[in-house]
Amino acid sequence: MTYTNKSCFSLILIAILSISFANAQTAVISEKKGVISVIESKPKWVDSVFKKMKRKERIAQLFIVPIYSNQSKEKQDSITQLIQKYQAGGIITFQGGPVRNALSLNNIQAGLKIPALVTTDGEWGLGMRLDSTVSYPFQMTLGAIQNNELIYEMGQQMAAQFKRAGIQMNFAPVVDVNNNIKNPVINFRSFGENKYNVARKGIAFMKGMQDGGLLATAKHFPGHGDTETDSHYDLPQLNFTRERLDTLEMYPFRQLIQSGIGGVMVAHMNIPSLDSTKNLPSTLSKPIVTAILKDSIGFKGLVFTDAMNMKGVVKYHPKGEAAVMAAMAGNDMLEMVENLPESIKAVQKAIRKNKISRKEINERCKKVLAAKYWLGLNHYQPVYIPNLTQDLNPDDAIVLNTKLAEAAATTLVKPTDSIVKVKDKVLILSLGTGENTLFQQGLSATIPAACISVAKDADQKTVDNICSQLKNFDKVIIGIHDKRPRPRSVLDYNSSVFSLITALVQSGKAYISVMANAYTIAGLPGIEKSNGLWVFYEDSKYTEQAAAKVILHQLTTTGKLPVTINPTFKEGQGL
Repeated sequence: MTYTNKSCFSLILIAILSISFANAQTAVISEKKGVISVIESKPKWVDSVFKKMKRKERIAQLFIVPIYSNQSKEKQDSITQLIQKYQAGGIITFQGGPVRNALSLNNIQAGLKIPALVTTDGEWGLGMRLDSTVSYPFQMTLGAIQNNELIYEMGQQMAAQFKRAGIQMNFAPVVDVNNNIKNPVINFRSFGENKYNVARKGIAFMKGMQDGGLLATAKHFPGHGDTETDSHYDLPQLNFTRERLDTLEMYPFRQLIQSGIGGVMVAHMNIPSLDSTKNLPSTLSKPIVTAILKDSIGFKGLVFTDAMNMKGVVKYHPKGEAAVMAAMAGNDMLEMVENLPESIKAVQKAIRKNKISRKEINERCKKVLAAKYWLGLNHYQPVYIPNLTQDLNPDDAIVLNTKLAEAAATTLVKPTDSIVKVKDKVLILSLGTGENTLFQQGLSATIPAACISVAKDADQKTVDNICSQLKNFDKVIIGIHDKRPRPRSVLDYNSSVFSLITALVQSGKAYISVMANAYTIAGLPGIEKSNGLWVFYEDSKYTEQAAAKVILHQLTTTGKLPVTINPTFKEGQGL
């Protein structure tokens, strides 16, 4: 055989082997058990590791310690030493950059006998916590979308990005049913007020993540959607009947549990109908965590507390005491434990006093280890640093973000005529920002128009000047923008800018695109009288581009309101 023939033969052989390997990988992925099945099957690796652990290390597996890669080196070194000394079972990452965060994770994991379960709160992607990474839409925006396959795809993309960054678990999706416009803590983080829509979208999001190998967590059990108190700052009380909670708040959780979600996070709320103990957060309640979530609903995955440093728990219970009570209640892992040594000692003392059995602690430790096995941490590999930031910003995320923004676009008042005619004199206003916007740029590239941007704190003189010019225009296209990182229910415009919106509507020339929280429409009385009204739920480059496309008749809207705004605009509406 000649050299050339040998080369050809080698290439063919490599191709055949590559195809066989790819097929084998596909088979492994398709045959991979769900996380609940793995937890219940008790893999041999779990027992082999467990037997080598000291008693204190088994307790330490139940705690999740926060790290911040934007802190000083001294602070990071101190946290690293603490995690490694006590062999903590979990880490939750917060502010910083992807490379700094990955280097910190690699450094910590190198000193652990058993790799830590690395988690984060990434409800709308890594960009919620790490700079230079991708953000996807808020859940209220997703709640308007009618094609849940897009949400599944988003979950898959998140899984790939989180895993590339060294993170194995996402504390998402939020499946609270937000039916209170004054909710200060859930609000735009919820898919909306329709429990069926919340459940369907939560399942799509969860399945996308878990099919991609990222552990998902439904939160905040039994439901944080109908409260006007933020549990970060106080202990909310839910004065609803057991029947109401069962049929409404808990419904999405039951559906996600039946669909195989791996984690559930319990909220810090006092709920007398479920546990009458005064000032007791649900996280510390055995009737709620064990009797309802684990026994009645039958959840077999990992039960997490919400952050244990929140006022909703520490206001009435010191940290060491709270850790013991959370363990006694039935939680498998405690999030954001700030004093790890004190918490471990407190649990050891509780075991000695027979407040909780060592058997219970051991079983929970094994459950954590089983989840780590499902995640592949039995074959842990450090984060590969080269090209990390580039890999975390893939082109397909841009494509998907565009699709999501366009799919969420919702028409509330449909124009009776073409918005722009050839002879029309048009003014394009962007309110809430002092800069020219992508919304204006997208429109003015096609429509000859004047463009004015109005800051949210514009003075009355500026407003009066714009009002005086209205007679010179046939149509006024308006973008209402909320540039805050997290869009609230009420716009933070001053009274002069609010009066401008009223004047624009009364002019009979207004066509309005709301690139803000849908609830903000409730604070704009008379806006339903505009010639055209659309809501895009948030302000991003994707929603601004989608809004321009709608005005130009390049995009037909399909979104439906996921929440009720007022008697005029109710959940499910969309033209």
